[in-house]
Amino acid sequence: MSDGGNLPIGPGIWGFIAFFVLALALWFLVRNMNSRLRRMAYRDRDRAEQFAADADGVGMKADRQTPGTPTPETDHDRHTSGASDDSGDDSGDDSRPTDEPPRP
Repeated sequence: MSDGGNLPIGPGIWGFIAFFVLALALWFLVRNMNSRLRRMAYRDRDRAEQFAADADGVGMKADRQTPGTPTPETDHDRHTSGASDDSGDDSGDDSRPTDEPPRP
């Protein structure tokens, strides 16, 4: 058996071209992702500034809760106070419809 001499071993020019095309595609994808993330950050910042301007214009405070939402102190006081509610109606504690099964 002969030794074979100078046979090229490796991917050759086609391997280089394939790798170059994949690297170029990756570069374009990363560039596109960065521009989309930057655009999202700008939109989020603009939305926050608009919300703050609307809140200042109307006179609302950022920490104000929506009507009907119990404050943590009120909810805590209601459950830990010595007064017991003998009505037996627990429908006010759960905001789910009555036909929905309880969640684990």
